[in-house]
Amino acid sequence: MARPDKAAAVAELAEEFRSSNGAVLTEYRGLTVKQLQDLRRSLGENVNYAVAKNTLTKIAARDAGVDGVDDLLNGPTAIAFIKGDPVEVAKSLRDFAKANDKLVIKGGFLDGSALDADEIKKLADLESREVLLAKLAGGMKANLSKAASLFQAPLAQAARAVGALQTKVEQDPSSASAPAEADSAPADAEGSEG
Repeated sequence: MARPDKAAAVAELAEEFRSSNGAVLTEYRGLTVKQLQDLRRSLGENVNYAVAKNTLTKIAARDAGVDGVDDLLNGPTAIAFIKGDPVEVAKSLRDFAKANDKLVIKGGFLDGSALDADEIKKLADLESREVLLAKLAGGMKANLSKAASLFQAPLAQAARAVGALQTKVEQDPSSASAPAEADSAPADAEGSEG
């Protein structure tokens, strides 16, 4: 490969590293072209799965400021550059590796931190971002419902007390007028003295 081609490949890889949330490095030795196509399809639109030369990848990673990748670059390497949900990508890679034992997850990085193969597998065991957000929203909704019922309780008690008083007055009108007459009696006494 001529020098300008290598420089262009390094620049392209460095841009992929910079524009990605993370990347997972895999060894694909022994996979057929059809299996690689199936893998790319299973990873979805938000992932660029690219085969790259190790020396060029080391240079590109260094240019992009990504550390911890050099040790993973031995043997044939393909990189899944993640632009979307890293959990979904980790799950897809894990599931594909279970079905095709020739795919080996070496490790990667996420948000600037290096990850080994076990950490990628733990990431795959997490629930997706959407599921976690839904659970968070459900928990918040439950807490808001509890708070609303707590704020409603005193109002409901007051309404029940007023309702009970109104029912009592309707059943026995003399009980409601007795306190009013008692309040007016001292006022009449004061008016007659003056």
